[in-house]
Formats: sequence, structure tokens, C-alpha cells
Amino acid sequence: MAAIGDVARLAGVSKATASRALSGRGSVAVETRRRVEAAAASIGFIASPDAASLVTGRTKNVGVIIPFVNRWFFGEVLEGIERALLTAGYDLTLYNLADRGPERERVFDFFLARKRVDAVIAVGVDLVETELAGLEGRGKPVVSLGGSAPRSPRLAIDDAGAAVLATEHLLHLGHTRIAHLAGREADRSVESVQGRRLRGFRSAMADAGLDPIAGATVRETEMTLPGGYAAALQLLGHPAHRPSALFAASDEVALGAMLAAERLGIAVPGDLSIVGIDGHEYAEMFGLTTVEQYPGEQGRVAVELVMRLLGETGAAEGALDSSTPLPMRLVVRSSTTTAAR
Repeated sequence: MAAIGDVARLAGVSKATASRALSGRGSVAVETRRRVEAAAASIGFIASPDAASLVTGRTKNVGVIIPFVNRWFFGEVLEGIERALLTAGYDLTLYNLADRGPERERVFDFFLARKRVDAVIAVGVDLVETELAGLEGRGKPVVSLGGSAPRSPRLAIDDAGAAVLATEHLLHLGHTRIAHLAGREADRSVESVQGRRLRGFRSAMADAGLDPIAGATVRETEMTLPGGYAAALQLLGHPAHRPSALFAASDEVALGAMLAAERLGIAVPGDLSIVGIDGHEYAEMFGLTTVEQYPGEQGRVAVELVMRLLGETGAAEGALDSSTPLPMRLVVRSSTTTAAR
């Protein structure tokens, strides 16, 4: 089996220089690096991650905690993270995290705390102080994407602002009877994604002179297509209280609501305008008006921030500011129209 000493002899350099050249760390002339890489390739030498870890203290591995792997948004984020980590030369260890309970505790108390990862990206997860303190105490930086974590950098769109944008679109079309299909626990978890979106909806209604509590129907549901379908069936099943427009907390909820309206014989947008948030891959197919965000790009940005926190060579300096909301835009399609007289 080829060893680093064989590479060094073939390239005519010391073992320390060969190690620096192959690890990408330390100062090595470009020509020397190329000579070492060519020597390693010629004899089939592959640097051992474990050996490099002993020298650098790094595992070249990032832990990603995520609540769902089978939902569109999270899948897109995960794909963006994975591509960016591979480009940076890092591995990914994935943890599908439960809301609460012993499984979640094991992830933080054992796997993330003791297993060798250099940093953690939390996607759509609200971390508590004790969970964060355990990671910080072991020198593992944390980046929160979409969720929340005390003191840690947080990357997200302006969820309340997105809700305002969606609701104001309906208001500008002349709708006043607007319902909101909110995410589960939105009224209690005010700093969660669903809580921020509910707050934005109520703020836009209040600014329009409409009672944001008594004057608007809010129903909480799972932020999934089946959740939106079931909630919309209940909401739209009573003609006397039926809204003329509906703002859904996610595109999957909105798509479920469109299917429920079709089942009930309610024309979209003639009888009911519907708007969502996310920019789902099926939104254009269904003609859904939505506030579009870019989850794949968000995953890449999260990795870029992690690389900066780890002090990786080549990471963009000053290119990111976690206090700046990530991009979003309103995309108007055929699911919304002016309110009927």
C-alpha cells in the first residue's frame, strides 16, 4: 500500500510538504503542489481522513439536523448543502430530528456532542439553550437555516415579510374576507416559521383596517399537501362563512387547498383566490401564486457560512451577513384574481 513517504520521495519533497500539499493546508508553492498531486495519482495514494484529522484537529465532516427528509423544501435544502459540502471537500452526516423526547436528546447528548463533526447546520429546527450550549462547549459552530438558535447565526427569508407580501397581494385585489391556513402551533410558537407567517398575516390585515383576529379565519394544520387539503375541506365546507381568498403558510398547503376547492366545486380563482409561500417545483404547473424562495441556494449559503466559521481557506470573507434576510419574490400566476363584487 502506498504511503505519504512514497509520494514525498517520488515528488522530491519532505513528508511534511507532501502532507501540506495534499491536505490543502499550509503554504506550498503551486508547482510543488501539482508535482505532489501528480506523484500521489501515479501510485494511487489517497490521503487518510483519519490521519489528516490527527494533524489538523478537523474531521472534514459537517452534521446536518433536519426534521423531515421527505418534504420538498427540506429535500431541496439538503441537496444544496450536499453539493456545497462536496465542493468544499467535506462529508455530511444526516440526523432526522424528532420534535422532543429521548431520540432528540440522544442526537445532541451523544451523536452530535461526541461524534466527530466539525460544525452543525440545523435546518428548520428550533434549538433550545441547553442543546446549543452543549455544541458550543465542544467548539462546534452552529448555523441555523430557517429555524432558531440562541446566539447562533440564523439564515432565513423574512417570514413575516413574506406573509405580509402575500396578504397584501390579496388585499390589493379587493379581497377583505381572507382566511389563513397556518402551520401547526403557529399561535403558540411565535418565533417559529409558521408563527412568523401568522404574525405577518395579522399585521397586513390590521394595516388594512381589518380586525386581524375576529375578522379573519385562521386554521392550523400540518404544512403538507394532505394537511392543506383536510383543513381547506373544513374551512370551505360552509358557504355562509366561506372566504373569498386564502393565504396558505406553504405551497404544499396551498396545493392541498386547491384540490379541496376542486372537490367542493369552488372555482379557483373565480370563487376563491389562493396564494402560498415557497416556490414549490409544482407551483407553476398548478398556476399557483406564491412568494418564491430558493431552498437549494439557501443550503449552499449555509455551507459557505459554516466554512467561514471554520476558517477554511478560500471561504468568502465578509460575503455573508446572517442578519440580512435571504432573497424572495412574489410570483403572480392564475390562482389569484380580483374579488367578485
